[in-house]
Amino acid sequence: MKTIAIISQKGGTGKTTIAVHLAVAAEQQGKSTVIVDLDPQASATSWKDLRRADTPAVVSAQAARLPQVLKTAEAHGADLAILDTAPHSETTALAAARQADLILIPCRPAILDLKAISLTVDLVKLAGKQAYVVFNAVPPRGSLVEEAIAAIQTYGVPVLPATLAHRSVFMHALTGGLVAQEFEPKGKAAVEILQVYRYTCKHVRL
Repeated sequence: MKTIAIISQKGGTGKTTIAVHLAVAAEQQGKSTVIVDLDPQASATSWKDLRRADTPAVVSAQAARLPQVLKTAEAHGADLAILDTAPHSETTALAAARQADLILIPCRPAILDLKAISLTVDLVKLAGKQAYVVFNAVPPRGSLVEEAIAAIQTYGVPVLPATLAHRSVFMHALTGGLVAQEFEPKGKAAVEILQVYRYTCKHVRL
């Protein structure tokens, strides 16, 4: 079983959105997937409550129980575990990072987000794990991504080649317990998620 942690110490970066979308993408590709919801706000769990489909599984857990939760998931045949973490919680983020095979750091291409990423990068380096920044909510026009990539280089963390644009379908889908690739299977958001998923699989060797 492979484990991907989605970590950002800043709120509002899209951790849960990315977690549930990647989990459904994995299920659509035949990978049994579990989301471990480590956020006290339980956004992923609330999404699951709205969802009619049985998969992916979502388990709410505390950071202290994470090793046991992952062992149980693997014993039940999970191919992939996605850890959805809480913002402003170094303990939870570090626990998730230490259990991960790969870490994704969601970040909006905005100055405040770019400045706030330093603490997350420090936690990732402390855990000694491979990480990639994923730019989320990217404006459809402009050069913000190029400028953001240049700013990120100072932290020494690579950027995932695929980005997610600012699209309303991401939020519309979640309110019904769905994801973008189910809400609009042929839409641009679905294509973007699949690209992020494929790059992630490549780096985690899934």
